[in-house]
Amino acid sequence: MYIISKCLLGYNCKYNGGNNKNEKILEFCKNRDFIEVCPEEAGGLKSPRPPAEIVNGLVIDKTGKDLTHAFTIGAEKSLKNVIDKKVNIEGAILKANSPSCGVGTIYDGTFSHSKSEGDGIFAKKLRGIGINLMTEEDFK
Repeated sequence: MYIISKCLLGYNCKYNGGNNKNEKILEFCKNRDFIEVCPEEAGGLKSPRPPAEIVNGLVIDKTGKDLTHAFTIGAEKSLKNVIDKKVNIEGAILKANSPSCGVGTIYDGTFSHSKSEGDGIFAKKLRGIGINLMTEEDFK
């Protein structure tokens, strides 16, 4: 069983109301069981909304609003949903650079598309329980 970011599957849950549909990930999922997640939706955030990035450990949107609580609640709910299924998780395929799902690199908080080292809030929780993490960039 895999955990997959909903936006990569074509759900319009991205901050701008769109998605990050990825045909290679859709192909990968054809013969595998998966759980689709959007920690941002689970945290009560709607689409569209201003973009958010991690700044000094806090999730701040482009208007300056602190969304850390919503991102944290969404990550916790998504993690609980996965754990409650009581299935063997082989890995997670998450949206690269996202403040929720970024793996190894995230946008740096300047809203300039610059990146820094780090994991998104949900990715960090998955890493903490030993889940193998990937992004769509691993499918190029």
